[in-house]
Amino acid sequence: MTAHIDKLDALNQHLSLHDKIISIHKTLSERYPFIVRIAIAIYDPKTGLLKTFIHSSDEHALEHYQAHLDEVPSLKAIIDKGLPRVINNFLTFEHSDSEHTQRIGRQGYLASYTLPIFNNGDFFGFLFFNSNEKNVFSETILQQIDIYGHLIALMVINESNIIQTLSAAVKTTGNITHIRDPETGSHLDRMSRYSRLIAIKLADQYQLSDDFIEHLFMFAPLHDIGKIGIPDEVLLKPGKLNHNEKQIMQSHSVKGRKIIDDLLKNFELEHIEYSCMLRNIIEYHHESIDGNGYPNGIKGEQIPIESRIVAVADVFDALTSVRPYKKAWSNGKAFDLLAELAGQTLDANCVNALLASKDEIDQIQQQFKENFYG
Repeated sequence: MTAHIDKLDALNQHLSLHDKIISIHKTLSERYPFIVRIAIAIYDPKTGLLKTFIHSSDEHALEHYQAHLDEVPSLKAIIDKGLPRVINNFLTFEHSDSEHTQRIGRQGYLASYTLPIFNNGDFFGFLFFNSNEKNVFSETILQQIDIYGHLIALMVINESNIIQTLSAAVKTTGNITHIRDPETGSHLDRMSRYSRLIAIKLADQYQLSDDFIEHLFMFAPLHDIGKIGIPDEVLLKPGKLNHNEKQIMQSHSVKGRKIIDDLLKNFELEHIEYSCMLRNIIEYHHESIDGNGYPNGIKGEQIPIESRIVAVADVFDALTSVRPYKKAWSNGKAFDLLAELAGQTLDANCVNALLASKDEIDQIQQQFKENFYG
């Protein structure tokens, strides 16, 4: 019997998606040392945005970057043709107007292989293999790399499907219990994207990686799942809540934490990456910087950064949206109140990050308008 070392054994371990991709890269580079970076960008079909997600190197060529797919014609052509792309000499693209191509070139990559990722036939994103040597991607080598590429693609898609399963479970539970939250799907689309805007602006200050930011974007819509357990007479009351009703409403944070704990356990997803972030968003997004929030009265930096980000995004969209008890505020009026609340109720850095994103906010609001007729 001959002993054999499984070079991909790390994939059997309880590791993050990022660490698993690093492990695959290490194994691949033993055979092909010219491959110095593996990276994934994922596609948002609702906005047409292509967003950097995760990569395997210590280099930061394209972190916190997004672009409309239509604005990156070299990548859009891959989808139109339905075929991978091989660039064996980046010098042929040195005069490209694409920021994506220019930033890759500045990093010193000389060749690349780009593999489109599809999930059941739907475009999901791109997988990039970057090289520090040119003319290295021969047909024989590409056949070997394809195996690793599809393995990575399946891992990334699986991660996304897990979160979609959680979201679907929450939505189904709400329908079964006939609870109707006045916060619409458009609200969730907007506030999750506001959360992402804030996180990108704060990425350098708080060392937030692209996969952290993307998970924040995916988890933000689940922040109020505890409202499933709030009675209609409280949840849908058009007027001001009395003291007892307010206490019932405020219990949704604790109820939400219990619901998500049960869901993660029942779906055997307790160890998914960033599950702590999900729990923090749900339980702490109503905590206040001055300690007067709920459910635990923690304050300042005791509140996780993801919870502080979602709090600002949620408050802003609540202010600028119609509710049973109020008309929608103008952006300007909402910005003024956020500035007043900064450093007291809301995190000042998160508020300032949102206030610095007014053009992007306008775009999100135009794209995700309320549809009161369903």
